[in-house]
Amino acid sequence: MVQDASEIDQLDGVRPGVAVIALDRDHGPDESSLSVIRELKDKHQRIIAHGDNLFSWPIGLRCNALLNGAMLLLDSSTKTFNADLRSALIKLLQNEKDRQLEELEIKQQMAQLGIVGTSGQMLSVFRSVIRFGTLSDFPVLISGETGTGKELIARAIHKKSSRGNRAFVSVNCASIPTSLIAAELFGHEKGAFTGALQRRIGRFEAADGGTIFLDEIGDLLLETQVTLLRVLQEREIERVGSSTPIPVDVRVIAATNRDLEAAVESGAFRQDLYYRLNVVPILNPPLRDRVEDIPVLVEFLVARYAMRMRKTIRAVEKRTIKLLQSYEWPGNVRELQNVVERAVVLCEGDTFSIEESWLRGTTAQSSTRVTRSAVTLAEGEKKLIENALKESLGKVSGPGGAASKLGIPRQTLESKLKLLKIDRASFRTR
Repeated sequence: MVQDASEIDQLDGVRPGVAVIALDRDHGPDESSLSVIRELKDKHQRIIAHGDNLFSWPIGLRCNALLNGAMLLLDSSTKTFNADLRSALIKLLQNEKDRQLEELEIKQQMAQLGIVGTSGQMLSVFRSVIRFGTLSDFPVLISGETGTGKELIARAIHKKSSRGNRAFVSVNCASIPTSLIAAELFGHEKGAFTGALQRRIGRFEAADGGTIFLDEIGDLLLETQVTLLRVLQEREIERVGSSTPIPVDVRVIAATNRDLEAAVESGAFRQDLYYRLNVVPILNPPLRDRVEDIPVLVEFLVARYAMRMRKTIRAVEKRTIKLLQSYEWPGNVRELQNVVERAVVLCEGDTFSIEESWLRGTTAQSSTRVTRSAVTLAEGEKKLIENALKESLGKVSGPGGAASKLGIPRQTLESKLKLLKIDRASFRTR
């Protein structure tokens, strides 16, 4: 029970996060009030609903309010209603304050590792980094489009782990010739093949005690996949040209921009290796799905490049932010970095700005994509996804799945289904 107003005063600085709604029994929680509840829930409000003799109402009416987002129901006809409401408000506001402090701490930790963002999607990624970083022996599989910063996430996981002071070895599997990938990963003995003039340790040995990051893991040949699976299971490697096992203590973090589930179904990727790598999955969202992060990303990047170039930039033009948020960013954060760096190089004053033509020139797509509104983009994207689901009869992954038809990873498509509120089950009977 709340004793005085000081308990509320102590919560100063908390963003408004609680809404109180009165319900009418005669009409029940009608569509109008339920719509308000859903809208407040979408805005991350904590909702308290109340009504006269509420707990004598039919259970269906009460369930409607709860199912649509109400967190707490109170009976406003009781003598203790005002005290109960006050106590509930205090509790919810305190929870909100604790949540905000936790988010702030997480964001500060990630900023120290060079990762910034304020969106709910990135906050989920941040929590995964902190949570799974401590699980220092379990493999991690990071999925996401090219340019989303998968290696940055991998480095953050490494830094947060007990292996953080040991080696972090990064390998881009797609950039190494297929004939050399085994020797690169596991090392080779002198004379193992033409040009092997001396013994050479591989990347796994170099990462012993630390972390190895295998980027573009989906590009590995099946033969190398078999060897990698054995390394993960036995925790030992054999150099090319040798049959002597060498113990290694390495955490494996893999990354891909492909739909590995579809690759498994098509036979291009081993199922047992996929399950072995996918112990801890993390989906890194594309930049176009978290446009609210663009202002803080731009501020972070401008400060970094301005310091490097010894320039003083005090502000970012509002028009520039709107322009950047309306662009689709096919190259994701990597493309944004290039645009910001170019703008800082050319900046002659203390206000950061870009030219619209720079964005149009960075992709072969039609220039109309730059100026389309976010609503139009979302509607167009939703239509494309629905068409793909219709053609695949609601199937998401696999060779004939919607993800394959759209050319995006399965995890990305599932994220968009939630974001755009598309029910894939409704396409299975069509």
